[in-house]
Amino acid sequence: MRLAQLLTLLLFIRLTLVHGDSSNAKHYIVYMGEHSHPSSESVIKANHEMLASITGSLERAKESALHHYSKSFRGFSAMLTPEQAQRVAESNGVVSVFESRTNKLHTTHTWDFLGIDSIQQYKNHQMDSSSDVIVGVIDTGVWPESESFSDEGLGPVPEKFKGECETGEQFELSNCNRKIIGARFHFKGFEAENGPLESQGSTFFRSARDSDGHGSHTASTIAGSVVENVSLLGMARGTARGGAPGARLAIYKACWFNFCSDADVLLAMDDAISDGVDILSLSLGPNPPQSIYFEDAVSIGAFHAFHKGILVSCSAGNSFFPGTASNVAPWILTVAASSVDRIFNSNVYLGNSRVLKGFSLNPLKMDASYGLVAGSAAAAKGVSPNNASFCKNNTLDATLISGKIVVCTIESITDDRKAKSIFIRQGGGVGIILIDPLAKDVGFQFVLPGTLIGQQEAVQLQQYMKTEKNPVAKIYPTVTVLNTKPAPAVAGFSSMGPNIITPEIIKPDITGPGLNILAAWSPVAVVETAERSVNYNIISGTSMSCPHISAVAAVIKSIKPSWSPAAIKSAIMTTATVLDNTKHLIERQPFGNETTPFDYGSGHVNPTAALEPGLVYDYDSTDLINFLCSIGANPAQLKNLTDQLTHCQKPFVPSYDLNYPSIGVSNMNGSLSVHRTVTYYGEDPTVYDAYIDHPVGVKVRVTPSKLCFTKTGEKITFRVDFMPYKGSNGSFVFGALTWSNGLHKVRSPIGVNVLSV
Repeated sequence: MRLAQLLTLLLFIRLTLVHGDSSNAKHYIVYMGEHSHPSSESVIKANHEMLASITGSLERAKESALHHYSKSFRGFSAMLTPEQAQRVAESNGVVSVFESRTNKLHTTHTWDFLGIDSIQQYKNHQMDSSSDVIVGVIDTGVWPESESFSDEGLGPVPEKFKGECETGEQFELSNCNRKIIGARFHFKGFEAENGPLESQGSTFFRSARDSDGHGSHTASTIAGSVVENVSLLGMARGTARGGAPGARLAIYKACWFNFCSDADVLLAMDDAISDGVDILSLSLGPNPPQSIYFEDAVSIGAFHAFHKGILVSCSAGNSFFPGTASNVAPWILTVAASSVDRIFNSNVYLGNSRVLKGFSLNPLKMDASYGLVAGSAAAAKGVSPNNASFCKNNTLDATLISGKIVVCTIESITDDRKAKSIFIRQGGGVGIILIDPLAKDVGFQFVLPGTLIGQQEAVQLQQYMKTEKNPVAKIYPTVTVLNTKPAPAVAGFSSMGPNIITPEIIKPDITGPGLNILAAWSPVAVVETAERSVNYNIISGTSMSCPHISAVAAVIKSIKPSWSPAAIKSAIMTTATVLDNTKHLIERQPFGNETTPFDYGSGHVNPTAALEPGLVYDYDSTDLINFLCSIGANPAQLKNLTDQLTHCQKPFVPSYDLNYPSIGVSNMNGSLSVHRTVTYYGEDPTVYDAYIDHPVGVKVRVTPSKLCFTKTGEKITFRVDFMPYKGSNGSFVFGALTWSNGLHKVRSPIGVNVLSV
């Protein structure tokens, strides 16, 4: 054991003894909102004094405290018993106290598919200024030697950046450059909740260096430099680049072994806000259900980032089902995942010359055809055929699968696909065909030749195996196929609305490429198919779509540096498309289901159109305070939140009147009016006309129906009257409002739940 590891373990044991294994102490976050203390030191001193009044002594207070949030807002995290946490919650100045939860990571050609050649686009819009845009990435760190993080051609580090390049294990000052301009790492929260890093049994670096790959992948998707001839073992070969290759990166490592402690994430957000980032990108989130906004670390940090003019882009999650979208606060840009016009075929050639279309990331070559056996026909002793069909550990008879391609099925959507191939290889099997209709579009990797097939192909395969005495097959390596249709489609795993906290705020906000994305990787994070180091990898998730949107936001920020987070968000949302490349409504994988804004938000991102949206829906912190009032915040909470006496406006501004780029009403009882204000950004006088796509059972009228603008920056308020004539049976019905002047189309989705007419 290394000396540093030994010291860390001893420190952890000491903390355990201090707090007592026999006690019921847990890791809590105490959030206290804005503060007027003159320095971080004075905040920490005040935190210790408050904690001492609970623990009984200053020494115990210091031992209990793990993190102090002292830069952008006030708070701390500490090991407390539930009784102590309750006493803290009753103290003056405390907004909320909640247990620190564990978040999960929501784990090239895409920019071509989005219709933007990044380099040319930057030239057209004088994108040299993008060198001053700083994107903070909270993730698993970065592999700084990757070619994607070359700083060639970049100017000096922007003077506005106040961050640091923290050294640590295998991470020196020289690992930062003019691309990676800052790097920090936080782990105390993770260790308090999971034990020492050394006890996790996996490779790691106690520094900002990435041992997982996820952080390098997301950071390079946002701002990776141009790298020619990149692929994953020959798959998806092409030029890798981020969406904003001129932007700078500030790296905040708060995630370890695929998990991220709330307390560490919140500290990273506190740092990033203080350091001076322009955009914050977080490809992580809690397991559903989402907590209320001020008992959720990301929502808290994002609120203060918004207040300081920083746009926060977050993944919506990979939880498949309605009501599972996370990171849904209205001050967060929430991103769903969709496909691009590229698929990875690993086809199966049967002994009867028939070809079955398969899907996987399979670089492995079979030199000959091999016998086929169903997992259900190769059950180990004492295992039922049904259980054996799932090809899980200790369910297959090695004598029956040795030298064979094993045909397996899925027990549940959360099955570990790679593990099935490991168990087959351990038994002597040579390949896997996985019948997996729900996930066949996702590029899974196996440890031996393998592919996923859908239900139609499964019927053909099973018929062949039933009629042929000695069925054989050969799995071919993956072929990359471009220009496929239809695309995009919402990924089957992408979490869906409605927003369970405030359903009148339609979530997600937007969708972007998140399926089978190639980007930089950590060479110590071995990929399954190669079982060796690679510098670039292909993975899927809303983790991958979020950085695409963060990059678009960075581009807009570079062109419109004075724009607020809400204005940038509006530009991205109102210019999105709801049509695929066949000019039909975007579908949802894997079965082509009909979609709604609860799948894709405002639609699929259109980066070029977002640069010049025409009209913008803007809102600020005051509007958010009014929104919080409308959902029940009291004056004491608001005072702590803003560090000033704040009274709710009477009567309350309805929550559906937040000037959001989408329009939602969650409880419509009879006719109702919604108000919005748009700001014009253009050179000449112009007139926008309203076009309505009416929700089923609801008549919609817009007043005025024409908006006449004479100069840029001009604001006009309009009213949207909803007149329901049929209930919606407890479900939302959808429509849209589009403003058009013949050049720009500014579209807002509408979602209403009609309770009575």
